[in-house]
Amino acid sequence: MSRSRAGSPKARALAAELRRLREEAGVGVRQLARLMDVSHGWVTRTEAGSRPITVDDVSAILSALGMSSADRERLVEMAREADEPDWIRPGIPGVRDELVTLIEYERTATQITEAAPLLIPGLLQTADYARAVMRDLPGPEREAKIGMRAGRRDLLDKRNGPRFEAIIAEHVLADQVCPPEAQADQLRHLAKMIEQPNVTIRVLPAGRHRWLPVHSGHFMFFEFPQASPIVHLETLASGVFLSSAATIEVYRQAVGTLREAAMSEDATAEFIAARINSAEENS
Repeated sequence: MSRSRAGSPKARALAAELRRLREEAGVGVRQLARLMDVSHGWVTRTEAGSRPITVDDVSAILSALGMSSADRERLVEMAREADEPDWIRPGIPGVRDELVTLIEYERTATQITEAAPLLIPGLLQTADYARAVMRDLPGPEREAKIGMRAGRRDLLDKRNGPRFEAIIAEHVLADQVCPPEAQADQLRHLAKMIEQPNVTIRVLPAGRHRWLPVHSGHFMFFEFPQASPIVHLETLASGVFLSSAATIEVYRQAVGTLREAAMSEDATAEFIAARINSAEENS
C-alpha cells in the first residue's frame, strides 16, 4: 500500500491540504473522526503530518468530506509520491496551491532563518515593495499574492509566532527595486521590525573578499518543535523543499557561517538607520 513518509516535505504539505479542506468544509476534527469511525487523535496526527498517510486514508477523508473528484485525484497522487525526502514543487497556477506549503511551514515552525542575497525577505516586505517585486504578474494575481504576503507577515506579530532571523546582503538595502519613497518606507519598516523580540535582522557586509554560503542563493531554514528541519529554496518557476539529514547539516553549518560573518544586531540597526537617512534625502 502506497503511503507517505511521516515528516517529509510533501507529507507535511499533504497534511496541510487535508486540514485546509476540512476547515473549508466547516467540519470539526471530532466530527470528521465520527464520520470516519476513527479517533480524533488519528485525525489530528494525520493533519500534522506526524503519521504516515496512505492513499486509502486520503480517499476516506475526502469521501467523508464530500470533496470533488478533482481534489481527490490531486491529493491521491500527492500521497503516492509523498515518501521522498526532498521535493521539487513545480509552479502551479493559482495563489493558494502555490503558497500553501510555505505558509504551513511558517505557521508551524519555531525558528525561521532566511538568507537573503537579492531581495528583502517576504516576511519583512511592505506592500509597496512586494508590489514592485511582483510588477510583471497579472493585476488580480499580484494583488492576491500581496494580500497573502501581508497575512504571512502578520504571523510575526502573534504572541506564539516563530522566531525569525533574516541575514540580508548589504547591497539589498541599497538596490532600487521600488521608487525612492517606497524604498525609504521599506527601510523604516525594517527598523521597526528589529524592535520585535522574536525578530532578528543582521546585515551581511560587502567587501568580505571571501566566498560565503549566501553566494549560492536564497534559502529558508525551518526548525520545528517535534520534527526535523526543512530547507526551502525558491527558483523562478518552482519551490524546492529539502529534508535529507546530510543536506540539512550542510545548511545548518551555512547558517552558522553567515551569522559569524554578519554584522551584530546593534551595528545592523545603525546601518539601517543610515540607509533610511540616505533614502529620505533622495525621496
